[in-house]
Amino acid sequence: MNEQVAVPPDTGRLLFEIKKVIVGQDHLLERILVSLLARGHLLVEGVPGLAKTLAVKTVAQAISGEFKRIQFTPDLVPADLVGTRIYNQRASDFQTSLGPVFTNLLLADEINRAPAKVQSALLEVMQEHQVTIGRETHKVPDPFLVMATQNPIETEGTYALPEAQVDRFMMKVLVGYPSEMDEFVVVERMTGRLSPVVPVMTTDRLVTLQREVDSVFVDPSLMEYVVRVASATRQPAEYGLGDIAKYISYGASPRASINLILAGRALAFLRGRRYVTGQDLQDLALDVIRHRLVLSFEALSDDVSADDLLKRVLQRIPVPTEPLQGHVAIRS
Repeated sequence: MNEQVAVPPDTGRLLFEIKKVIVGQDHLLERILVSLLARGHLLVEGVPGLAKTLAVKTVAQAISGEFKRIQFTPDLVPADLVGTRIYNQRASDFQTSLGPVFTNLLLADEINRAPAKVQSALLEVMQEHQVTIGRETHKVPDPFLVMATQNPIETEGTYALPEAQVDRFMMKVLVGYPSEMDEFVVVERMTGRLSPVVPVMTTDRLVTLQREVDSVFVDPSLMEYVVRVASATRQPAEYGLGDIAKYISYGASPRASINLILAGRALAFLRGRRYVTGQDLQDLALDVIRHRLVLSFEALSDDVSADDLLKRVLQRIPVPTEPLQGHVAIRS
């Protein structure tokens, strides 16, 4: 069996349409495609003006599914998100009015500006893909993905996301400033006439691609590697990392291990392979695990970030190097 397969033309065309609008941000765009293929929710963090919202909106325009955007504000209530029951005087009964979460791609803009009650309402739909209104349970469409943005520099009028909700996001991507050349192209493009984005993928095709990603092979040694990385964030001393134990209050949950494997499959698929390599998992590790670590006060006082700690862990845990092609051939 040939180990290398062609990248699906659908994803190539999708990326082409997105790049008509978005300049640079290759890391963010790749992670958006990974989250789409792996059925994972995505949290994007960066200062204002870095095209976070525009990137997600452009992806939605290139997929011919239903897209809705919610601008999160402190006065938002759960009914604004999931819907409510309204009394119909003519029919003398209550009717359910469904909220904007009933869509294929939901953009939660400035998600950390909503209060705890709204975050809890979003928690159920992100995990269970359903909403309970009164005594009735309503399923959201398939596929369903939440892509959220937040601004790290403003604290006034914001609410820290609950740990349980943060853990529901498959990845947290940090967006930085563009290079001078990229910024020149951004200014040139945004001050001219933008090319319209044409839908190039249907939601049915996206579901088909998601099923293909499910069949990407992951060697058991790589699963063991992922579990060891997650375990090292919980018990650093057992892995020779006792000096960082004081910086971590709570390590990554088992959901981190699961999501790293799922995202690794999607990234391998995007890179034209039917099997996952250690490099795929290393490339994704920071994005999948950084938001799952709860740092101690000592980490904040010593200016130690989750990324700093994860890099130490990744350096310590060896990546399996055994060839995977043989396993792929056996499976086929």
